[in-house]
Amino acid sequence: MNAHTYEFPLLANSVAAKRILYRNGEFMPGLTGESAAPFVPEDHSLAVLREAIKQCRGCDLYKHATQAVFGEIEDKGGHKRPNVSIMMIGEQPGDREDVEGRPFVGPAGKLLDRCLKEAAIDRLEVYITNAVKHFKWEPRGKLRLHKKPSLTEIRACRPWLDAEIDAMRPSLIVCLGATSAQGLLGSNFKVTVDHGVVQQLIGLPPIIATLHPSAILRAATEEDGQRQTETLVNDLREAKRVLSSLPAAS
Repeated sequence: MNAHTYEFPLLANSVAAKRILYRNGEFMPGLTGESAAPFVPEDHSLAVLREAIKQCRGCDLYKHATQAVFGEIEDKGGHKRPNVSIMMIGEQPGDREDVEGRPFVGPAGKLLDRCLKEAAIDRLEVYITNAVKHFKWEPRGKLRLHKKPSLTEIRACRPWLDAEIDAMRPSLIVCLGATSAQGLLGSNFKVTVDHGVVQQLIGLPPIIATLHPSAILRAATEEDGQRQTETLVNDLREAKRVLSSLPAAS
């Protein structure tokens, strides 16, 4: 492992948690190449970040996307800083999200909303975003098909994610799918093996990884989809349980 990677060694393996440390005591995103860092303002308020990301040129994905898609929380009360219990991180915007400029508004978002409701998690206390803020796609006739972002692109976008975490200060992070989970926990992390298990990183709240709703929608059979949906709901229930066990914020 060299100094330009951000793999995290597993130092403990218990039912309660797996303790993961940053390399040399700190997180080290890609130190060379593309990065959004020059475009991220010092002011991490959501309004400022949401405006600033429109000008992000930290990687080339902006060239083919309609717009950057920042995170959001449903805040019907109009509070300046909503009460955020959980921050959910997906992979990247899809076609619908790219057009509307909002995360998780397509079929995957609708499935996630149903699973949150079944797990008794209040959607109003969930801030939802993506590891990558621009839609990466490839043409297929008249369609724009999702294309998985590269590790370089995930690293380049990490400063925006760090700013969101700083702005929202969630009690718990839920990673939806392998891309967001590996972006935080290292490329060796396997959602299929360690989903629903609490992970700990220095400087971050507890993290739980689970399946991405879009992966469930692509399930080979209806039975597979039902089983994977149950896994997602059960992991969300575990997230709620963990959340209830955390000390109240001061």
